Amino acid sequence: MTRLSVEMLAADPVEPITSAGHAQLGIAVLAGIAVIVLLITKFKLHAFLALTIGSLALGAFAGAPLDKAITSFSAGLGSTVAGVGVLIALGAILGKLLADSGGADQIVDTILAKASGRSMPWAMVLIASVIGLPLFFEVGIVLLIPVVLMVAKRGNYSLMRIGIPALAGLSVMHGLIPPHPGPLVAIDAVKANLGVTLALGILVAIPTVIIAGPVFSKYAARWVDAPAPEKMIPQRASEDLEKRPGFGVTIATVMLPVVLMLAKALVDIVIDDPENMVQRVFDVIGSPLIALLAAVLVAIFTLGRAAGFTKDRISSTVEKSLGPIAGILLIVGAGGGFKQTLIDSGVGQMILDISKDWSIPALLLAWLIAVAIRLATGSATVATISAAGLVAPLAADMSTTHASLLVLAIGAGSLFFSHVNDAGFWLVKEYFGLSVGQTIKTWSVMETIISVVAGGLVLLLSLVI
Repeated sequence: MTRLSVEMLAADPVEPITSAGHAQLGIAVLAGIAVIVLLITKFKLHAFLALTIGSLALGAFAGAPLDKAITSFSAGLGSTVAGVGVLIALGAILGKLLADSGGADQIVDTILAKASGRSMPWAMVLIASVIGLPLFFEVGIVLLIPVVLMVAKRGNYSLMRIGIPALAGLSVMHGLIPPHPGPLVAIDAVKANLGVTLALGILVAIPTVIIAGPVFSKYAARWVDAPAPEKMIPQRASEDLEKRPGFGVTIATVMLPVVLMLAKALVDIVIDDPENMVQRVFDVIGSPLIALLAAVLVAIFTLGRAAGFTKDRISSTVEKSLGPIAGILLIVGAGGGFKQTLIDSGVGQMILDISKDWSIPALLLAWLIAVAIRLATGSATVATISAAGLVAPLAADMSTTHASLLVLAIGAGSLFFSHVNDAGFWLVKEYFGLSVGQTIKTWSVMETIISVVAGGLVLLLSLVI
């Protein structure tokens, strides 16, 4: 079964794999999601297996023949991995080169050398936001935790005053800004323009990270007065290196894919002529694949060789970067299969039909769905993928900017109130040496602020653009 595009669903509906009515489909969706939630939370099953089983359960509850449900899931998995798998891999390579070469440490040390006192929380949010562009959230935490703990200890700062801004910067990048897996999958699902989504994502991210980071950290520090745990300060990546890349060239390398993708979006808006040679050139160099590939090739020289890496060391670094993302690729792929099963079962069309009679805005609906799945599963990526599959048909008649805002609304909802079923919750708790209650007062509240502020800004933008 070929992949169903949103345009096909909207303009010329394809016969779904089941002829179930709206009531049965609604029950099937709830049952499928319930299976996923139960397997992840109760039985601690890996999200890849849970999504696979949940997709087949959805098809079965919707009354679809099992062979068609399998075909639909496989098609969705394949198309999703084909669409974003290479981008995730390239992002992982760039992030690994940044970390192992000492480039990330160079960014940190340079900014911290110019910051002190009241400016330190702002410096931490800047560091986390820059480093968080090419790094996955978990990798970013592992990389920044030593810095957070050392700054808090040496400068006698409150751990929350320094840690919350860093976590906010990483989390906002993870939920709203491509090339992170969640935003990429949502962009692919709703057929949004990546450059426009990136530009609007940055516009939403800046005030969001300020409110959830430096501003909220003042209150978090009052609520939780926790010292930096000595035992959690590991060795930094660059301590074993004789040299490391310069600050300017490191920043330029990290920002290269962002600049290329934003340039493409700007040229598309200004020229708007597919036959124009300038636009065609930027369509190529600003595509996510070429932009990230260019950044990786440049990073081999500006980061790897600048740190004194041999050809074998660079090859080993690239190889080591790919292993840890296997699980992410499988989860994203299975999420794409779940999304396609939703669409092919007729659930997407059902949402489209029902929502016509609702007064609730499509962007708010997308945010609410993502919030519900996030609370249930604990995974921002699963919430993003599932919500994108459910609301994808709503993007059929949207403008380019509103389709991008739909992606951001989903991303914002996927960050809502991280709690005990989220791996990130336990990662923060253990690294910062907090109790469960302290983690909820700080990390969980911060995530909720990000979700609500970003969602509110998306709704405001939808009124003016």
